Amino acid sequence: MNEIEKKKISKFLSLILRHQPETINLELDENGWANVNDLMKKSAKNKIYFTSEELDEVVETNNKKRFAFNEDKTKIRANQGHSIDVDLALKPQQPPEFLYHGTAEINIPSILENGIEKRSRRHVHLSGDKETATNVGMRHGKPVILTIRTGAMFKDGIEFYFSDNGVWLTDFIDAKYISK
Repeated sequence: MNEIEKKKISKFLSLILRHQPETINLELDENGWANVNDLMKKSAKNKIYFTSEELDEVVETNNKKRFAFNEDKTKIRANQGHSIDVDLALKPQQPPEFLYHGTAEINIPSILENGIEKRSRRHVHLSGDKETATNVGMRHGKPVILTIRTGAMFKDGIEFYFSDNGVWLTDFIDAKYISK
């Protein structure tokens, strides 16, 4: 499978498993898991075709590790980034002292005044390194990397979660914890 086909399937999976499963009439359980056979059948009915081997390749080679299978590969889900109500069953964890948030330069005045909101997502996403945050920020315009004092947030009672694909999650970041 070439990179263009992989990207097409990955974008489709992001839409279906993170935002709009109803697009193909797919049911996700409370933890965001979908039956792989149902996903493949309902995708094909909607003229999106892929084999189980291709699906496996997309999951295994996705550079952001957006998706995961259960142990016997009968179920699949997105690791984070949902706009729909799912419980990923993540346990609160202590974050490192500092994490990073990549955004576009145009967003900086609002962020420095109002903080970082999750908006339509379930959480605010933070990166453990500046390179990843830069890549995130570039998707939205000229990137700016913000340093977040997550150790101080944690000491102040704010909860953090660590997703299976290495993204730190929290509900809101007050501007007082943000450095440009």
